[in-house]
Amino acid sequence: MQNFLKKNIALLWAKRHVKGTKTFKQNAVNDQQQLLLALVKTAEKTLFGREHQFEKINSVQDFQSRVQVADYEDLKPYIEKVKKGQRHILWPETPEYFAKTSGTTSGAKYIPISKEAMPYQTGAAQSAIFHYIAQKGSADFVNGKMIFLQGSPQLDEIYGIKTGRLSGIVAHHIPSYLQKNRLPSEKTNLIEDWETKVNEIVKETERKNMTLISGIPPWLIMYFEKLIARNKKKITELFPNLQLIITGGVNYEPYREKMEELLGGKVDILQTFPASEGFFAFQDDYKKEGLLLLTNHGIFYEFIALETSGKPDAKRLTLNEVELHKDYALILTTNSGLWAYSIGDVVRFVSKDPYRILVSGRTKHFTSAFGEHVIAYEVEEAMKATVAKFPAQITEFHLAPQVNPESGLPYHEWFIEFEKEPQNAESFGKYLDEQLRQRNSYYDDLISGKILQPLKIRSLRKNAFQEYARSEGKLGGQNKIPRLANDRKISDFLKTYIVK
Repeated sequence: MQNFLKKNIALLWAKRHVKGTKTFKQNAVNDQQQLLLALVKTAEKTLFGREHQFEKINSVQDFQSRVQVADYEDLKPYIEKVKKGQRHILWPETPEYFAKTSGTTSGAKYIPISKEAMPYQTGAAQSAIFHYIAQKGSADFVNGKMIFLQGSPQLDEIYGIKTGRLSGIVAHHIPSYLQKNRLPSEKTNLIEDWETKVNEIVKETERKNMTLISGIPPWLIMYFEKLIARNKKKITELFPNLQLIITGGVNYEPYREKMEELLGGKVDILQTFPASEGFFAFQDDYKKEGLLLLTNHGIFYEFIALETSGKPDAKRLTLNEVELHKDYALILTTNSGLWAYSIGDVVRFVSKDPYRILVSGRTKHFTSAFGEHVIAYEVEEAMKATVAKFPAQITEFHLAPQVNPESGLPYHEWFIEFEKEPQNAESFGKYLDEQLRQRNSYYDDLISGKILQPLKIRSLRKNAFQEYARSEGKLGGQNKIPRLANDRKISDFLKTYIVK
């Protein structure tokens, strides 16, 4: 009786919540403009606000003329002041949390999360689940066990500001109605070493009634493979009541075939787009492509056409100016005090009623050693089309330019860890090259103009990408390996795993 009430109450809440979201979906453009002015007004007396004359900002155009697009290095002097306990720097008061992320040029990054922003982080995740329940017409999973593959919830403090990984911070805000059935145990969740942690999670969950599992695709795959190795059963055999997988962090599509093979049966997939800087979007219709952009969640969005990103005169577009199926660098202004902040993600709109996006790559993750500027979305779609044609399965891949080959023309070198190799590797590579040429005209021109030769594939031994992540101290959590590069750093490591 209790279980019956729980799932029916969840269904009632979900339907009521989704009905209440219709307004923001219809008024996104106006909401965004009003939100920006409200953020500026709130921060008018902060150090950043005074330096940029926020009191004179009365429009989006005013804001764009006074506040330049910034990256972490630009905002770092302000964040360092906040880390020393100074108040009213980027946002009134000090942040409630710092989300600590691993950077490259900047070292560790400390992304502020204000007390105003935290409810939007958790509220967006809850809204995603409610949209799913309302559409599915079922909330059966609330009566089973749920797991969130995440970083350690243990937090440090910097001048009284709690600091840790975003997933660890969010772990302290899981809704009470999900806490009772949540796994793993606190002891296991506190384990820092990722592989040890996953092994313990496997032991804790393999005999449980798992109904919801959440995490980024590479680490879900690692967890599932360990479960299967121990139990000799596919995931849906082991967890027959598994209803929903929530995933985010990277594009799910390149992992879909591998996930389906491991699952061994039908499980609903719900894609999300969270980050330390905010929770931006989620799949409001789990059966359709595209993630609903959250335009009333304390974040003002701007968009710069990818081909002009990084240029000083690049035009900053607002929501009403974007075009469908065009790639944009995502720029954020948030209620945690990030101002015109370039997060490094690339998005493309697949719908404007409501506004839905795909995450198509990273501004710094592309291959353009020869001027082709190939982005993640293009290689992922090319790979998706190729594995659909050939009976092959991909665990992971990485593309790097080979500028100085031992002989012949330069080329794109693809390092691929196959779960199941194609029967005809030559045909597979040829078709993959054709698919990329169809999606990137610059690459096509370089091939047809005999500047480049067609791509070459290097097949890798199992766990090559896990070993690379381990070598960089980035195994687990929210860490993602770039699928594209302009240099040979990752490929030089991977080539030691090439199957001879």
